[in-house]
Amino acid sequence: MPVVADIRRYHPDAIIDWLVEEDFVELVSLVQGVRRVIPCSLRRWRKRPLSVTTWRGVWKFRRTLAAERYNIVIDCHGLIKSAWVASWAYGDLFGLGNRTDGSSYEWPACWFYHICVPIQSRIHVVERSRQLVARSLGDPLPGSESRDINFGIDRRRAVLELARIGLNLSMVYVIFVHATSREDKKWPQSCWIELGRVLIFRGYSIVLPWGSDVERITSERLAQQFGSAALVPPHLSLTAITGLIDGASATIGVDTGLVHISAALRRPTIELYNFATAWRTGGYWSPNIINLGTEGAPPSLADVKCALSSFGLL
Repeated sequence: MPVVADIRRYHPDAIIDWLVEEDFVELVSLVQGVRRVIPCSLRRWRKRPLSVTTWRGVWKFRRTLAAERYNIVIDCHGLIKSAWVASWAYGDLFGLGNRTDGSSYEWPACWFYHICVPIQSRIHVVERSRQLVARSLGDPLPGSESRDINFGIDRRRAVLELARIGLNLSMVYVIFVHATSREDKKWPQSCWIELGRVLIFRGYSIVLPWGSDVERITSERLAQQFGSAALVPPHLSLTAITGLIDGASATIGVDTGLVHISAALRRPTIELYNFATAWRTGGYWSPNIINLGTEGAPPSLADVKCALSSFGLL
């Protein structure tokens, strides 16, 4: 997201399109400065590669992408699939020239690029994209100061979408993001329960969003421990959940997308890490973001309480 603001800082008349997996179209649509969001259904196509419907979708997508003549196309992922799809667009294709520490990278992706851009090996994922784009456009390398990082999220649209669905959020609430695709990234349920009880005693409600049936069951199980002070919302769109996060007193969660949205909004955010990866994915652009835990020293309940106290919430 910050690369959009970076581009427009030096090229205010730039026309920017963003190609994204279809599940994330809503989120990208909230970024100010993007003219058009182009959905790609690669994940769905891969499930049925021999289907006539799949191939019709592929050819329709390729025609849509080829209808525009771009000056520059940039692949920020460095993966074979992303480079392959990006190569369908007309324009000089730039991409990552090397692996960076802890990030996914597939060297055959370079075969698709017209120009490979080298990036320093140990770099935060946000700065990796910002440096790649700056080098591709010949712009000055971005600074890492917080004032230089703008995620450009249209908060008003997100809040209006939340209001449109009629979710009652008149209370003061804290969001718990317990769900992640990896078991070893999770925080113990006993800690969530104890933390929730402490916050409820201080007058906060607990909101437990979810994205799958398994996550919903966990949210409901936790909510039972909190009684009427807990809310398990219905399944929310990414736009609505962005509005939900923007209205929270704080978001506490494991290393996953919703927590990173909270950090991008510069809302009070506590990110919980069981591995030494906070340097690569944790927020650093606001004092409202606190990263806790590392490999061999996962975040404790006392750590989280201390962080909440620094926000004035405990």
